[in-house]
Amino acid sequence: MDVVVWVVEGTWRACVRAARTLTPPDANLVLLHVTAPDVPGAAHGAFAGLLGRGHPEHDPGDQVEELAEAAAEHLLRVAAEELGRPATTVNRHGRAEGEVIAAVDGADLLIVARDGDRSRLGPKSLGPATRFVVDHVPCPVLLVWPEQAPDLTSIPPPPPHR
Repeated sequence: MDVVVWVVEGTWRACVRAARTLTPPDANLVLLHVTAPDVPGAAHGAFAGLLGRGHPEHDPGDQVEELAEAAAEHLLRVAAEELGRPATTVNRHGRAEGEVIAAVDGADLLIVARDGDRSRLGPKSLGPATRFVVDHVPCPVLLVWPEQAPDLTSIPPPPPHR
């Protein structure tokens, strides 16, 4: 069984816990993180447009890229330690939606955590990228709550009947 565990800042522990406790011991686990290009791109753009004409060696976007890479590697290392089982770690770069879908090609299961409004049950408990992945991924999805799930009274009421 090939299982991809989407490791995201803030919710990764729930996914790792689910992988550790709910997958077979012989499962091939992949801890996946996606580094978005937004922040380094903004730093590159700001420097080039406002400050950096003629001095590309001072571009802070390069340092931001290095810091993002180091943070992703650290997160994957900590997640692998907490998993306590053999796993492959993968850090992809790009838009999360496309990178996660590409990474699960051939996988038997994706484990992902809710990342939207987690104060109540309902569709808004998924952020836009996670919603896209859940709707389009070509394998089964195990969707976990990062903390205790809200009770049933948190379900929004239906719209008024006309």
